[in-house]
Amino acid sequence: MDRRSTPFSGRIALESMAGLVDAKAFTSGEKASITHPIVDLRAARGGNRDRQLICGDAVVVIDRQEGWSFVQSQKDGYCGWITSDSHGPAEEMTHWITARLSHLYPEPRVQAEATAVLPFGSLLRVVEVVGAFARTSLGYVPLPHVSAVQHRPTDPVAVAQSFLGAPYLWGGNTALGIDCSGLVQTAFLACQLACPGDSDQQAQMAEPLAPSAPLLPGDLIFWKGHVAMVCGPDLLIHANGHSMDVCTETITGCIDRIAKAGGGPVTARLRHPGAQGVIRSAG
Repeated sequence: MDRRSTPFSGRIALESMAGLVDAKAFTSGEKASITHPIVDLRAARGGNRDRQLICGDAVVVIDRQEGWSFVQSQKDGYCGWITSDSHGPAEEMTHWITARLSHLYPEPRVQAEATAVLPFGSLLRVVEVVGAFARTSLGYVPLPHVSAVQHRPTDPVAVAQSFLGAPYLWGGNTALGIDCSGLVQTAFLACQLACPGDSDQQAQMAEPLAPSAPLLPGDLIFWKGHVAMVCGPDLLIHANGHSMDVCTETITGCIDRIAKAGGGPVTARLRHPGAQGVIRSAG
């Protein structure tokens, strides 16, 4: 089983895994919400970062050990360990952060000292509007930076392009640091299109396009361990370790550069199965 999608801590598993894993106990889990701006989701307690969760993300807590919680992310099924202080009771979120980055304030004044930076896609429960701010359970955010959860963009390419220049970070999911699959997932999830977290998982979302099929904006190109999104005729956008940021490149130039660097050939090209109605026509 793929540990990334298996809700089993090595000790306790979700009830759905009964008969599939040798767990000491099975649980229905505890619904919770991420309360910190950015939280590393780790392969082991204190281990390496696999991905990141952001404020408001829904998780199911499966196990707790020594200040760590083993959780399953509800947006993509990814499993791993987070610090136990980074989540709280589950909340019904009403709004989301539409700005690339926003600030959380202790009071509704721009002069107040911000207490946190909230990344694009963060989910919040707005209690009331106070002047130019929305009061949430965590503090105040500027009204221009939030929108109701039902109001979503429809173009994943435009979302990806809003991250141009963001620094590369392995396993990152925000404009403070993002990797190739994090950029793709963020773009699709913002448009309410399901998308797993890692590039090898994303490559399984749909049947590959035929070699002769023309590429449209929003289509994905895969290499071993890497993914990029088509954003125009012979143009792609990706977070990459070559330029160490989110940038655009010509498709032909990128394929040639990666091959010369030893990264191998393109392994697949595909179109998100739910994106046909939102992907713009080429040009």
